[in-house]
Amino acid sequence: MNTVAHTPTAADTRTIPFFNESGSRLMMTEGSLAALKWFALCMMLADHINKYFFSEQLPGLFLIGRVVMPIFAFVLSYNLTRPGALEGGVHRRLIGRLFVFGLVATPPMILLNQSVFPHYPWWPLDILFTLALFVVLAYLLEKGGFARTSLALALFVVGGAMVEYLWIGILVCLAAWFFCRRPTWRRFALWCLAVFSLVLINSNTWALFAIPLIVIASRISFTVPRSKWVFYGFYPFHLFVLCLLKLG
Repeated sequence: MNTVAHTPTAADTRTIPFFNESGSRLMMTEGSLAALKWFALCMMLADHINKYFFSEQLPGLFLIGRVVMPIFAFVLSYNLTRPGALEGGVHRRLIGRLFVFGLVATPPMILLNQSVFPHYPWWPLDILFTLALFVVLAYLLEKGGFARTSLALALFVVGGAMVEYLWIGILVCLAAWFFCRRPTWRRFALWCLAVFSLVLINSNTWALFAIPLIVIASRISFTVPRSKWVFYGFYPFHLFVLCLLKLG
């Protein structure tokens, strides 16, 4: 028998607890997820303008830009824990999209990074590769078994050295995924700890502000339409535009 996953409505968000010990997965409305993604995209654009045009000398934009990665990690993690995601091939489709758009974004990223990291403008690989690697790991761990788990560990060690935010970024994604699968207080604390560990890369704790933003978004109804392809295309597109403005 075919079953259709229930998408929580605006009224549902007032009755679904953010934390539970029953084993149920986290539930949020599509509008809330879309609102989080749009907010993160705007903050990412502001952060990149500050990085490539002002050498990160605008502290307000730099600090608020630190919330972007944890938000993207959470939204992606949530989508991976939807009912039937694994059986429906969601992981494989996401891996393909993230790798393709990550590759498209690589040339403008390298050109932009030459003014910031002249010796290694290609390293680390952009955030889409971070997210793609995470989805690969989530897929292997979801399927389970000694061979897949061992492969996941190897990919984490090797791949984590190549992508943006390194191993810490992957751990942030995995912790968010772990929490979305079963939103208990212990898993929430683990997620918070992972996000806090970004201080080792960001040199500040502003990434933690992503957590209350996500909690608030889960309790408020937003009427924001879902536009999944916009979020894939926006990343390479905005880098191409910034590259043309920077080098033009």
